[in-house]
Amino acid sequence: MAKKIKVIMQSDILNLGEEGDICEVALGYARNYLFPKKYAVPYNNHNLTILNQRRRAIEKKRAEKRINAQELKQKIENEVLVFKMPAGENGKLFGSITNGLIAEELQKKGYALEKKRIELPEHHIKMVGNYNAIVKLYENEQANLKIVIEPIVQEKENKPAKPEKGRRPARGKTVAKDAVEEEQKVSGEG
Repeated sequence: MAKKIKVIMQSDILNLGEEGDICEVALGYARNYLFPKKYAVPYNNHNLTILNQRRRAIEKKRAEKRINAQELKQKIENEVLVFKMPAGENGKLFGSITNGLIAEELQKKGYALEKKRIELPEHHIKMVGNYNAIVKLYENEQANLKIVIEPIVQEKENKPAKPEKGRRPARGKTVAKDAVEEEQKVSGEG
């Protein structure tokens, strides 16, 4: 069983905690990832005193994040992302829409969101239609993003006409043979 250690978070990490939180994590995770990247510090009296001195500033940051999340929620819920994808006759897409594609599309519109904050029904979309994605913002704040998947209309390819029955289409050899005969006539050898 892995040893656990208490840490004081110095930065926000999704699904772990945010700045000022006291979390219990695996010793290796803390020692190899959180401490070197300065995302957390060990839980001890010295660091706890520093945390208590910074408590007011941390609460102010959290209040700002809540306000920003509410504003972002309003903006996202007014957006409609439209994807045009090639699809079969039954509406099944040739490919799928993932949270990564949605994050890229949102980034083009000026929203800086990580793809892991976007939840899709069944993790990806494989059919034409209208969908809702859930975008996790801050704390319990979530936005519903409307997604529309439209099929790209593919024109049927013009297939070459079938040759008449009984006649074979010209082949490369025939064309070359005709060229040799034509050359012989011009040079007067034939």
